[in-house]
Amino acid sequence: MSATVSFIGTGNMGAALIKGLSGVESVNLMGFDLDREKLNVLCAECTLSAVQTMQEAVEKADYVVLCVKPQQMKAVLAQIEPALASAKCLVSIAAGVTCAQLSEWTGGACPVVRVMPNTPALVGGGVSAVCLDDPRLTQGQKDMVKDIFASVGTVHVLEEKAFDAFTAVAGSGPAYVFYFMEALIEAGVASGLPRPQATSIVTELLQGSVKLAQTSMGHVSLLREMVTSPAGTTIAALTHFDRQAVRAATIDGVLAAKRRGEELGR
Repeated sequence: MSATVSFIGTGNMGAALIKGLSGVESVNLMGFDLDREKLNVLCAECTLSAVQTMQEAVEKADYVVLCVKPQQMKAVLAQIEPALASAKCLVSIAAGVTCAQLSEWTGGACPVVRVMPNTPALVGGGVSAVCLDDPRLTQGQKDMVKDIFASVGTVHVLEEKAFDAFTAVAGSGPAYVFYFMEALIEAGVASGLPRPQATSIVTELLQGSVKLAQTSMGHVSLLREMVTSPAGTTIAALTHFDRQAVRAATIDGVLAAKRRGEELGR
């Protein structure tokens, strides 16, 4: 079955999704963005048709994917509500905007889906949480939404009450990884490595470690133990990290992010 998917907002995340779906024969892609020049470039690169207004994007769509900032969401929904209908499906990637708010701001015109992607989706390696709690959703709509976000990575179907935890771990997670990468790079430079080499070494280190974790049958704790020889260099570093409560600080940081997400959602 073919479907028309319209994107309102074709910035980084919207463009990543469009590129992931581009060329899929069963999907007709349409897009609207205030930046017409950027939109036209995307149309030239992908199987995407530009529309002139948000209303047109909604009227012609089976699925409307809202890739706009949270603070813009209510105003955007007020503009497109007249074009919504019960057979359409509204999908939002706006952080902190709940399914209840999406339904309220559209007068309950159609089923809604809340999604939290993360930035590695820009290179096809994203992790997205999808909330399919709306009882009005058909099985076909649920499958299509999952397919849309599977085009840029992996998809986890979660109840909305788990979204703050997912956001704290995976939504904010790339920043934690880059933060640790920065520290390792600086440590390499402090130890005498040229910065370009230190950067390359750390990037390759993470790529290899993730690949090992993905292909190994063992828990990550066992993989850590494989590297940790008695009285060796690794245990010296890990013991120092434990003295500095690095593990506890990491857990506390993620929990702080979760609390902040809960605050923003109120």
